[in-house]
Order: sequence, then structure tokens, then C-alpha cells
Amino acid sequence: MCRVVAVKSTTPIQLAHLWGWYDSVVDEELGHQPCLFKSITPAWNNSNLNRIAEKTKSPLVFGHVRATTAGSLSQDNCHPWSYEKIMFMHNGGIAEFDKIKRKLQASLSDQLFLVPQGNTDSGWAFALYLSKLPDVHAREFSPAVLRDAVLETIRHLNELAREANITEPSLLNFFVTDGSTIVASRYISSKYDEAASLYFSSGMTFSEYAPGGHYRTSKSDKWENIIMVASEPLTFEKDTITDWMEIKTNTLIVITPKARPHVARRP
Repeated sequence: MCRVVAVKSTTPIQLAHLWGWYDSVVDEELGHQPCLFKSITPAWNNSNLNRIAEKTKSPLVFGHVRATTAGSLSQDNCHPWSYEKIMFMHNGGIAEFDKIKRKLQASLSDQLFLVPQGNTDSGWAFALYLSKLPDVHAREFSPAVLRDAVLETIRHLNELAREANITEPSLLNFFVTDGSTIVASRYISSKYDEAASLYFSSGMTFSEYAPGGHYRTSKSDKWENIIMVASEPLTFEKDTITDWMEIKTNTLIVITPKARPHVARRP
């Protein structure tokens, strides 16, 4: 199964683009870690990205066009991040992060404290996520392990917010993969507000059906070869909008190599 995950921010402030992918064929000499390409220049004006994309084939791709929240605009603050096999992205923001940053850092081991190279809230959320894995150095992770670590990360951030008397909601759309399974959350720490949007589409192909960059997902049989998760539908024409299904607020979606997308229990 080929899986593609795309996430983009809709806030037009200092946009950066970032990509991560896994090899189609695992080479033990090269390792199991993903490859990352990051740039603080616009994706539509980056010739290197175009050249790399033309020559890259991957079973799993993360893409992120992101505006700055906490932290400065730099490659160290660009998603996705990786640690050994794990790759992580975040669409949203941790409310009043400066009030909980020190406690979050104190909960990390010396090893994981050194993982964030930047100063953004999302980078420290990644380190916190790694701390929730039973063995961060494992060669394989079950879908349940990756899913439960996301739930524990959200629970920990909510607990820190309560201790700091933070009432502003946090937007915690997290995306995690080990190169095989993908876990994505659509979450907001509010009982009344909607989380940042999240959709998925699946089928046999995602291809151009009309000139001018008009794409859609085709479903030719019961099997699905491509699954895409995105913050907004990637196609907006009337005859393609039904290709996309909305993931409800405060819900997880888990995608495994041999299964259809599975909506897990709410955080």
C-alpha cells in the first residue's frame, strides 16, 4: 500500500516547506531512518524540490507547508522531525507554551532533551512523544504503541496546561509514522471549539484527470493503493470533493500497511 500524508497551515505568515520520506526498498547499509528535505523558501519557487521530486519514489511521504507559531523561522524549527525510524509533524500550536516549557523539558530524559535543535513548541512536543514510547530505539513499533504514545502526549500536555491554569485551547493535530504505520490526531483541548480541520481520501490512484493540474482519487475495486491525509481537501471541484472524508474533532486515525484507515477512540 502506498500512503501519502500532506499537511499545510492556512496562516499566511512566513511560510516554509518541508518533506520527509522513506526508501522504497530498505537498504541496511543506509539504515531505516527517513530522508528529510527542508527549506524556508516557498515550495512553488524551489527548483531543488522539483528536481528531487522528479527522481524520488517512496511508499510513504510527509509534506508540510507551515507558518511560524512559537520560535523563529529556521530549518531547525521546520517539520517534519525524525529520530531513528520515527517521523513527526504538528499542525497547530500549544497555548501559552512558555508557561509549561520548563516542566515539559524536566520530564524528558537527558537523551531526549537533546533531540530538539530548534525552539518551537512543536519540536518539544516531538521530544515528549518520543518519551512516551516504551522503547524509542525499537526496530519495529506496533500500531497500538504508536497510537497510545500520541494519546499519552496529548494527556501530558493537557495536564501541564491545567497545572499552569491555561484556559486558551491548544491545537494538537499530530502526525507520526515509523515508515509503516501512520497515526494522525485531530484534537483541540476545548469542549466547545472545533479543532483544525483534517481529511482523508483513499483509492487506487491519485492522478490528473484534466489539464491544468486537476487531480482526483479513483476507486476501481475494493482494494486501496493510496491513502492521503490532509488538513484540507487537495481537490475542490464539485465532482471530486466527495473523494474526501472529514475526520471528526478529537479523533485519531490509524493507517496500517494492510488495513483501511481506522478511526480510533477519541483522546
